[in-house]
Amino acid sequence: NDTVGAIDEDLVVTTSLNGKMQAAAEKALTEELDKKGVKFNVGQGALVAMDPGGGVRALVGGRNYSDSQFNRAVAAKRQPGSAFKPFVYLTALERGLTPETVRDDAPINVRGWRPENYSREYFGPITLTNALALSLNTVAVRLGLEVGPKAVIATAHRLGIQSELQPNASIALGTSEVTPLELTSAYAPFANGGLGAAPFVITRVRTADGKLLYQRRGVSGGRIVEPQYVAMMNAMMQETLLTGTARKAELSGWQAAGKTGTSQDFRDAWFVGYTSALVGAVWLGNDDNSPTKHASGGSLPVEVWSRFMREALKGTPPQPLPGGVWRPVA
Repeated sequence: NDTVGAIDEDLVVTTSLNGKMQAAAEKALTEELDKKGVKFNVGQGALVAMDPGGGVRALVGGRNYSDSQFNRAVAAKRQPGSAFKPFVYLTALERGLTPETVRDDAPINVRGWRPENYSREYFGPITLTNALALSLNTVAVRLGLEVGPKAVIATAHRLGIQSELQPNASIALGTSEVTPLELTSAYAPFANGGLGAAPFVITRVRTADGKLLYQRRGVSGGRIVEPQYVAMMNAMMQETLLTGTARKAELSGWQAAGKTGTSQDFRDAWFVGYTSALVGAVWLGNDDNSPTKHASGGSLPVEVWSRFMREALKGTPPQPLPGGVWRPVA
């Protein structure tokens, strides 16, 4: 109804979904949960994959549709944890910082709130690149306070987050809830060179006798991130897969980048990763919001993502990420 209005005849709807990718997504999620779900006390999951223009290629809303028809990929709002940090870092870069900028990784006290790093160790002065790759909480909070929570929220909404976000210090650690679909679309500008990419599934609607009722036009949301900042963010998030929290990600031949996320008490585990051809997000957790057994974004979600992406990109010639390679000015 939203696309063509009320109609009382048979329709032929063409979608952006890819049968091969959908099957690969379902298999990767269900088989990995069957294998390791009990070990990590993870009962559910969701996977979203879209091309950099916003076309949804695969969407899995849960472990078993016959058991539960609730679509977690679209409707479940969960804390993204550190998977939200790219919006903090992008805001800082747009304010004049660079990946080589140094900030202090040390204990911090924000009106009685003392956020700690996952490992509870501190590295002292560290570049933003390494701080993001290692997902250091104290640096993210410092940056969030430096640019202001409202500026971080404005960046997240500009890139595609639609949920309401709370302007507090903890926003830097992803405490406001989002859906897997909107988080995936908000990463798409990093994969497409900085253009807005609203997610869509329907590409064409025709009547049974061939009359065209709707045709999606290839219109992007325009430039929302300048190329130099895309290059910086891609350089930083590649490091997450090379030396950071997503070292388990395996995608031979492709230039890939992304960010892990783990919410408080291990209730949510995320990985959002991308190449120049595909953006994919994996969420794992429990419907009752109960804690998992230390399932972090760098463990099971990365394994599901890697397995899916390897299959989904088979036969696609690897292309580098857009924006070129950022290098510090001498």
